[in-house]
Formats: sequence, structure tokens, C-alpha cells
Amino acid sequence: MIKLKIDHKFVEVEKGTTIYHAAKKLDIDIPILCYMNLEHLDIENKPGGCRICVVEVEGRRNLAPSCSTKVDEGMVVRTNSMRVINARRTVMEFILSDHPKECLTCSKSGGCDLQDLAQQLGVREIPNEETCEMSTYRLDTSPSIIRNLDKCIMCRRCEMMCNEVQTVGALSAIHRGFEAAVGTAFEMNLEASTCTYCGQCVAVCPTAALTEVDHTPQVIRAIADPKKTVIVQTAPAVRAALGEEFGMEAGTLVTGEMVTALRNLGFDHVFDTDFAADLTIMEEGTELLGRLKKHLAGDKNVKLPMLTSCCPGWVNFFETQFPDMKDIPSTARSPQQMFGPIAKTYFADKLGIKREDMVVVSIMPCLAKKYEAQRDEFKVDGNPDVDFSITTRELAHLIKQANMDIKKLDKSDFDQPMGESSGAGVIFGTTGGVIEAALRTAYEIHTGKNLEKVDFDQLRGMEGIREATVDFDGLDLKIGIAHGLGNARKLLEDIRDGKSHYHAIEIMACPGGCIGGGGQPQHHGDSAILKKRAAALYREDAGKPIRKSHENPAIKELYETFLGEPMSEKAHHLLHTHYFDRKRKRNIGV
Repeated sequence: MIKLKIDHKFVEVEKGTTIYHAAKKLDIDIPILCYMNLEHLDIENKPGGCRICVVEVEGRRNLAPSCSTKVDEGMVVRTNSMRVINARRTVMEFILSDHPKECLTCSKSGGCDLQDLAQQLGVREIPNEETCEMSTYRLDTSPSIIRNLDKCIMCRRCEMMCNEVQTVGALSAIHRGFEAAVGTAFEMNLEASTCTYCGQCVAVCPTAALTEVDHTPQVIRAIADPKKTVIVQTAPAVRAALGEEFGMEAGTLVTGEMVTALRNLGFDHVFDTDFAADLTIMEEGTELLGRLKKHLAGDKNVKLPMLTSCCPGWVNFFETQFPDMKDIPSTARSPQQMFGPIAKTYFADKLGIKREDMVVVSIMPCLAKKYEAQRDEFKVDGNPDVDFSITTRELAHLIKQANMDIKKLDKSDFDQPMGESSGAGVIFGTTGGVIEAALRTAYEIHTGKNLEKVDFDQLRGMEGIREATVDFDGLDLKIGIAHGLGNARKLLEDIRDGKSHYHAIEIMACPGGCIGGGGQPQHHGDSAILKKRAAALYREDAGKPIRKSHENPAIKELYETFLGEPMSEKAHHLLHTHYFDRKRKRNIGV
């Protein structure tokens, strides 16, 4: 242990602790830009480049960045001296001198870390601003993410997330001086890069340099069009985080209030993506059992381990970085993309309307879902199965525009038939939930026995990579789980090298799974918030009267009256997909 003094207060911390974390133990707030959102992540070389967090250390000539300076025995630190305050203000003035002044119309206004910190430091004018030449870049709009490098402050949070956590490698520092920014290799469009649209860069960006493509104007126009029947589906992770945008504690479930808000907004039918999650289990679970049966029969050509395919960010990852392994994941579509074609066929027939007169909107915790909805294989004669996908944050903004407060709304139930779901569908939103949901159904189909204990506690947790062995009535089924694309890379490399011993692997692109998606309320990398969101989903699961996907009566009726059986020709046509080698198709474009 190391004993030191910070602002005249003594504190004792472990060796290797930074001044920043030592100060936090004393409830001393040190302003920070580049390190925020990354402090809870396991990254060795954090940026330490913004210099907003500098402090004065007795005996040292230069001010020290508190986020990267380790404590020493007997160290004396001042975090609030006039020299420190002057340095922080000067750094902020330099940053603002090269930053656009369009705060009133900026999409990040009201939630901008740079704006908040400038106010905290009392910066109201920028000396010699007229001598600074504002750098200008083009706007880069992809299907999911908008890049405005004029607003990049070189905090490099996005670069760390993309390279260190997700290992995607789409972003890096470019240029020098006032021209410096974080961009793509050769300044290509994001769409031409290795970007997976996971949105973790957007989740940590302190300004509007990285934002999601906003589809709420199109949704408003569709609802206002009397010729359109507009239906909405809501992903499980949304209900566990939406309340945070209205000042509620993390992990507060607002399922019923959210349904009421969506109905008040004017959606004709409010459905649950959990219904489609149950449908996904029927298809994906049946596919897994089919592969296992061939494997046990000695078929050397069967592809194991089978990988889940619910996460579009993960799908983009293996298509761009591991295209040689595209035949290993399940062919089952994600719940979002299963819901769309069922809505525009099965439900449209029930309503007696044409496909093109129905607009399907999804509320998702994810930015990759925007891209997924626009993929050509999920369209019929140019008409997409899912028309628009908006994030949890976008939904919150839309509710606020309509002058509603989630906390003051009554609860109501989803519409039928596509609002009926099991507890298994709910836990899709957290890491480990998809494979647990699949095992609840696969066990009973494989063994013909009733599964008494439906909670697979050994599959739960927040470790980046974890594994479990599940007894399938004498068959030891080996399960792997990974969340975060950096962890997924490790498992894929093991498969490629012939070292994998798993039968099935669940992979989610975002830390924590969908609860930590790029479209969720910002959680600043705080694992405690993610755990609370996960706990909320498990609570809703535990309170459901039906907790196994194959026992959902709406799913049973769908197969009996429309699809036939899992993996049937019709089910395969509507609910399954194929993957592409996108590594060779990426072209450098401007």
C-alpha cells in the first residue's frame, strides 16, 4: 500500500494506482476528457492525451496527467491550485478554438461532455480566436454512423474502443496540429472500412464527432401518413435502460410505461421483439440439435461449434475479418429480421393489407441494427422487411418531443399476437442470455424430459470470455460465451487453429451484450450499470408465466397455421439468411 496526500487529505491506496483513482477515493473530482468512459475497461494503454486532468505534484517541475501518473510513497498532490486551474482552462481554450460554435443545433447539445466541462471550468471566451484557422473536413454518413471530424477533439476514446476493446481497427489518428483528428485509413468512407457499426465509438464520443443516423423524422412522417399501417417492435434491452433517460435508476424496468408511450405516439400496433426472440430459438435451437445429431453420428463435415447469429455487429465482424469461417455461424436471422418478414406476411394477411402499406419500426439498443435493416438480402423487390430502426436514445428524444415523461405514464400490455413472449426471449438482451434461452428449449426437445430448473446460472456473468458444461441427459454440452469483439476474436482464432472444444458459442459485439449497445443511454463504461440492466432482464424473465420459447402459445400458433415446423422450407425462406465475404469487397472510397 502507498500513503500520499491529496489536497491536504491523506489517503492509502494500492501500489500502481493512478493519482486520478486515488483522488476518487477521497471524493475529489478531477475533470477529464480522454479517460472518461474508459476507466472501467481493461485497457493497459489508455490515452492520457487531453491534459485536462493535470495536477501539481510537489517536487516536480511539470504538471502531471493524473489519469496516467502512478502514486509514490509520501507524494503530495494539489488538484486545485491556481497553476492547475490556469493550465486546464488554457487547454480547454485551445480545444474550443478549433471547434465549431453550433451548440444550439448540434445533435449532442445537452449531452456533450466538452460543453459540460467548458462550463465547469468557466470558459466563456477564447483569447486570440481570430488567429486560429478552423480545420474543415467532409461529412461522412454511413447506414448507421455519421462522422463529423470538424467536431473531433482528439480525445481518442473512439480509437481506444475500436482498436483495444473491439479490435476492429477502423479508426486511428491522422494528420498533425490543428488538422489532427481520428479517422479511417487513407481517409476512406466509414462504409468502405472494416467498421462493424457496433456503435461503441459513438457511445464514448464526448462531442458530436460521432453520432447515429437519426431515423425519427422518417418515423414521424410514417405515423402521420393515414395510408400507412405503422407497427413497432421493442428489443428486450431497451426496457431495462430507457428509464435512465428520464432520471430513473439504472436497471429500472419500464416495459409497460414504454408500451403506453409508443401507443400514445400513434403506432397502430405495439409488439415485442421478444416474440421474435422466441421464434429465433425455435430455428436456431433446431439447427443446433441437427448439427449435434450429425456430429454424434460421426459426420466429419458438420460445422461445430455453431455460433449464434443474433448480433449484426458480430455478423459484420466475421464477414469482414473472418470470411473464411462464414459457414460456421447459425443461418438463423436476428430477432429484428425475423420479426419483419413475419409482420409483412403473416400479420399483414391477418389485417388484409399489402406489404408495401405496412411500415415496420424497431426500437433497438444497437446502431448495427440500422445497417442490418438496410441489407439487400432483407428486402423483397426493394421493400425492406424492417423499414426503420431507432435507438433507445432516439426513442427517449421522441417521447420527450411529445411532452411525455415515462415516470408519469400508466402501464399497458403489448398487442397480440406478436406481443406474446416467454422469459427466454427477455434475456436475449444480456450476454449469455441467447444461449441460455436456446438450451431451455433444446434440452427438452433433445431429451424428451421436462427441464425443472430453467435458470442456467453457470452461463451468467460479466467475464469477457467464459465457458460452461451443461449436462444434456448424459451428453456433456460444452458452451462458450464472449461479449466484446476483442474477446470474440480470441475464440475465432482458436476455432481457426483447431483448438476450440465447444459445441456452441454465443457472441455479442458489445460489452455486456445488448444492454451495453451503442444506442443505449451512456453508461461511461461503468460495469455496475450494466449489471443492473442485466439483473432487470433476469427479474422480468423470472416473473413470466412462460419461460421457455417452445411453450409460447403465439409461437405454437404461428407454426401450426403458417410456418409448418422449424427449419421447414417456408421457415428457411423467411427466417434464415446467408453470409458474404466482405473483406475482398471493401474498396477505398472518398
